[in-house]
Amino acid sequence: MSATQRIRAQLAAHPVVLFMKGTPEYPMCGCSERAVRALETCGTPFHAVNILADPEIRAQLPRHSNWPTFPQLFIGGELIGGSDITVELHQQGELQQMVAEAVKEA
Repeated sequence: MSATQRIRAQLAAHPVVLFMKGTPEYPMCGCSERAVRALETCGTPFHAVNILADPEIRAQLPRHSNWPTFPQLFIGGELIGGSDITVELHQQGELQQMVAEAVKEA
């Protein structure tokens, strides 16, 4: 299975996916850590993909999403953005609602 197919499979299988450096338990950069913390406050499970463990996904995801940096948050299969957008949505009270709706619809 190609990296693009694996990316699509992850997005189809999980309503909330964070492609990040490291894992939620051990984020490997500050941006990934901020995105994880914002998602954790929503109280809804999310799926994380460690791009450092899969160089093919790390290389292909920016082409797939047309977003150059990591982390990348997808909700309902749609790119939401990176850590700044994720944190901003959280601060505005919108992230929890977006996540809850995506999980409910899944």
